[in-house]
Amino acid sequence: MALYITDECINCDVCEPECPNGAISQGEEIYVINPKLCTECVGHYDTSQCVEVCPVDCIISDPNHQESQEELMQKYIQVTKQSA
Repeated sequence: MALYITDECINCDVCEPECPNGAISQGEEIYVINPKLCTECVGHYDTSQCVEVCPVDCIISDPNHQESQEELMQKYIQVTKQSA
């Protein structure tokens, strides 16, 4: 399941540099996560780094992009191949 940033985001800028896949970017009003790039840090870390650093806990699982651990690992492989 990709992650999602809620409108409680305070634009503190700490999540974007933590994303190993470059899935987080500044949106029109708040930061956004590209579900095509988000692997919840599977393949990189044991926990989602953006969730770990978010001071307001506004990064949650995106119910519109549900994926298993296996699917997230396959996405990790595809994303890292593209960026290599």
